[in-house]
Amino acid sequence: MSPAIRHSRNNVRAVSLSQFCKLIWFVNMLILPILAVALSLLNMASARAETPAYMTPNAVQSGSLLLQSGEAGQYVEAPRLATDFNIDVSGPTARARLSQVFENPTNNWVEGLYVFPLPDDSAVYSLKMIVGDRVIVADIKEKKAAREIYEKAKSEGKKAALIEQQRPNIFTNAVANLGPNEKVIIQIEYQQAVRLSDNRFSLRVPLVVAPRYNPENIEPIVETADMQGGWGQQKTKSTQGSDNDAIETPLVMPGEDRINPVTITVNLKAGFPATNIKSLYHPVRIDQQNEQTSKITLSGEAAADRDFVLEWQAAESEMPTVGLFRERVGNDDYLLAYVTSPLVKSAANVSREIVFVIDNSGSMGGTSMRQAKASLDYALSRLKPTDRFNVIRFDDTLTKFFDDSVPATALNITNARDYVATLEAVGGTEMLPALHAALDDSHQKDGLRQIVFLTDGEISNERQMLDVIASRRDRSRLFMVGIGSAPNTYLMNKASELGRGTFTHIGAVEEVNERMRELFEKLESPIVTNVKASFSQEGISLTPGLLPDLYQGEPLVLAARTKQVSGTMTIEGTVGNRPWTVTLPLDAASPAEGISKIWARRKIDDTEVDMKLGKITALAADTRILSLALEHHLVTRLTSLVAVDQTPSRPANVPLTRADIPLQLPAGWDFETLFGIPADRNVLDHADAGKEQIVVRSKNRPASPITPAATMPLPQTATPAMLNMLQGLSVMFIGFLIFWLARRKENA
Repeated sequence: MSPAIRHSRNNVRAVSLSQFCKLIWFVNMLILPILAVALSLLNMASARAETPAYMTPNAVQSGSLLLQSGEAGQYVEAPRLATDFNIDVSGPTARARLSQVFENPTNNWVEGLYVFPLPDDSAVYSLKMIVGDRVIVADIKEKKAAREIYEKAKSEGKKAALIEQQRPNIFTNAVANLGPNEKVIIQIEYQQAVRLSDNRFSLRVPLVVAPRYNPENIEPIVETADMQGGWGQQKTKSTQGSDNDAIETPLVMPGEDRINPVTITVNLKAGFPATNIKSLYHPVRIDQQNEQTSKITLSGEAAADRDFVLEWQAAESEMPTVGLFRERVGNDDYLLAYVTSPLVKSAANVSREIVFVIDNSGSMGGTSMRQAKASLDYALSRLKPTDRFNVIRFDDTLTKFFDDSVPATALNITNARDYVATLEAVGGTEMLPALHAALDDSHQKDGLRQIVFLTDGEISNERQMLDVIASRRDRSRLFMVGIGSAPNTYLMNKASELGRGTFTHIGAVEEVNERMRELFEKLESPIVTNVKASFSQEGISLTPGLLPDLYQGEPLVLAARTKQVSGTMTIEGTVGNRPWTVTLPLDAASPAEGISKIWARRKIDDTEVDMKLGKITALAADTRILSLALEHHLVTRLTSLVAVDQTPSRPANVPLTRADIPLQLPAGWDFETLFGIPADRNVLDHADAGKEQIVVRSKNRPASPITPAATMPLPQTATPAMLNMLQGLSVMFIGFLIFWLARRKENA
């Protein structure tokens, strides 16, 4: 072959190689990167559809709680909730069916968590989850086991619901795998006893969990030594129980039109012709169906920002002084008895000491502070010349107006009333030092000693308070006055029970004179002491184990379990120097529902009290509580109700977002006084004072700017988008390298 032909073929090969390299360069530089970027965009779009639909505050068209996401300036809407109470009152008991409708307004799969209150004496025993046309009934389990079942179902994409007790009057309802724009109905049932006081029957339905102040932990530091070879380390054992843990809930900001709407229906069968039926704080419609039956409904939906309280009375001539009811469950009979103390005139010139304690912390701002000051002013005006008194006020500081109790002279009373008039709500709620100061009885004088404690009780360390009352009460009687639209009734009731006093609620300024007059009639009347209950038959399990003193207008309420109702029950006590006895024939008891649940709930409460008084160990208490809870299907601090739909609903590759349901601030609370800042934020995650997420003035710590702490652990974009982009860049680099080599060979 001639050199010319070989040169020509070499040129053709060079041109062909050059064109081939250009083709490779074109494919690598343009086609493949475009495909890689397109694939990345498709993956990101898919991931975006699976992650929360972010929005900005300006994009919201209706009242919504926007929870801050991991993206700056981006938010996700929380689930909505509607609540319905249907309550059947039958004589001395009330059975409530609470329906919570969880609605997911987003295009994402979410887990809703709702913190809600119930009566502190309620026995929660049933949970049903309704998904479409399926009804899933919950099982009662030990708390840890129930949580594990729920978490497993959640991870498997199954719908699940979990009811847990955080306090005896505060519960959480978690609902997992709520689909896009889906509704799930959770039905809870509980039983409670009707309250009787001052000739009024009443039913309370708490509707709001108020913000709680978390005081400094001043419990003893308990350490043990772990010794090895002569040297060792000190190990601290926590003494702070779960009842002192912080309670955290998101809050709806003032001015937001988002509400958690509530509807309530009460079917009232009092067992006698009821008169003067009224709702204290909500407008209602009353339908008198017959002489002994009425239907009471809310006039439209209500916001969950104050407790619902219904009252009724019997005709004055028919007002019962005793009541006896029974229920047969399994092989046992359960009894519920009401016995009212006798009316006895007060002895003249009885010497007594009264210590008034008033809470002027930030949570008392607004209407609550006006109610508290008016109540204390009225109480001071009722003092008698034979009385001695003192006034203690507290926020995160404490002031005793007098060094010690002083005679109730006109001058001392005037000075105290003037001082009370100057008080303003500010600061944190350090209630424990005030309680210690009020219980200080070091002078040990004779006579009656009474403590009137005015507060909303919104603290998280209830257990510490109750422990102090149990150990230091001595001769003092503690009378709790709950102030505001949603006081901590659990603390109030248990404190007055341990303190051998009573609990009075004042929910409106208009109630001050009537409620305080009734309280002072109790304070001024002889009490029934040394109360005992006995039965003609043996084998009776009675609650409460520690029988309280009886005051005018306050009945003794007893629950008992026995194998068979027969014989008699006798109540004995002492009024002044006079013995008092009343005997009830047990076979005359009338049928009623739910008494077994009420008995079990009260036996659990008795066990907690015995533990506080040191009568039993914590281990023995837990064993007894767990046994009662499992036998009677009750939610307690050791047990939970869990329901699981066995049909998976959330696809395995779709993430789940956690979103807490927001709560209203209680009606009458002043936001700026409580948190120290104007109410102009879109998001507020309430946490107890001492947390950095919220501003509550506390000791030695000035107010600091609030930060939107409702940041949820939202899922991040878990796609191969970044990998695809890196692949595209790598291909581009290889293309450049091939192109450079081809040009170099062509120029050689």
